[in-house]
Amino acid sequence: MASEGSSFAKGMLFGSLVCLVFSIFAGLRNDSSSGKGNHFHHHVKAASKEELMRMPESMKQQLSQQVRVYCLIMVQPKVLVHWAATRDTWSKHCDKAMFYTSEASKALEAVDLQEKNEWAQIRKALQDAFRNASNLHWFFIARATTFAIIENLKYLLLGKDPNEPFYIGNVLKSGDLDYVEYNSGVVLSYEAVRRLMEAFKDEYKCPQNGNALWNLKEEKELAVCLRFCGVYAENGEDSEGNGLFNSKSVYDLISEGMKERSSNVVKSCCSDLAITFSGMSPSEMQVMMFGVYRLRPYGHSFQDSLVFLPPKGSDND
Repeated sequence: MASEGSSFAKGMLFGSLVCLVFSIFAGLRNDSSSGKGNHFHHHVKAASKEELMRMPESMKQQLSQQVRVYCLIMVQPKVLVHWAATRDTWSKHCDKAMFYTSEASKALEAVDLQEKNEWAQIRKALQDAFRNASNLHWFFIARATTFAIIENLKYLLLGKDPNEPFYIGNVLKSGDLDYVEYNSGVVLSYEAVRRLMEAFKDEYKCPQNGNALWNLKEEKELAVCLRFCGVYAENGEDSEGNGLFNSKSVYDLISEGMKERSSNVVKSCCSDLAITFSGMSPSEMQVMMFGVYRLRPYGHSFQDSLVFLPPKGSDND
């Protein structure tokens, strides 16, 4: 009888676990399909040159002033050289840039999140940014080893409504979950972050320290929480379908391009409107700043039909 009772208890425990797993997956499906204003873009493309040429000048100026970006840059105190390089290079082009760290350091000017868990760090950083965003309605999350060209990001977002739920970057797939790769940078609209703030209040849907059952990486935790809110990952591309968020450095991309298509390395490397490059060393960031913002062939006018002015008081390049 005792052994039968023990078997019955084990059966009940196993059955409960099975029900729990199925209920969580069912919840994922139901919540993801019932979110307000379901938003299935999958591929978010930048405007083509022809589309910009057809746009009235007054509208171009209005749109260029409306796209304003809050950059959340996640820093590890053990690699201060990356913090210094990011501070002195591309972060100056954000309308507002804040550095967030897992622990305080005298040499590091950053918000101390007092969290070791990377998912908990991202949650706290987003909460802080949302409270202090003011009139900035786009949020860009990046590691300090990522190099970003913010003007190209603004170009991608041109004409996109931040009051719609956008979640953009380099989209990868894991099972039935589409998620944006953290190393390549993550873009969120105001509405997407607003929904996240609500989801963070529900420990069942969006646990603060991640889901203990699956032990997901922070980028997947973010995607799961957003899917509960009816927000889905969308791949950022140029008008020709080339990805704009790169998971590798420029050096690696060019090296691969030389092997695969030596006759046209530039074409096989990356988009002309690339937004991010990942895994960059501090010296590579300085070289990128020189190439992107300073080096110009004399007598050649690019004549871009749109200009993104730097933030007031900025010392950017």
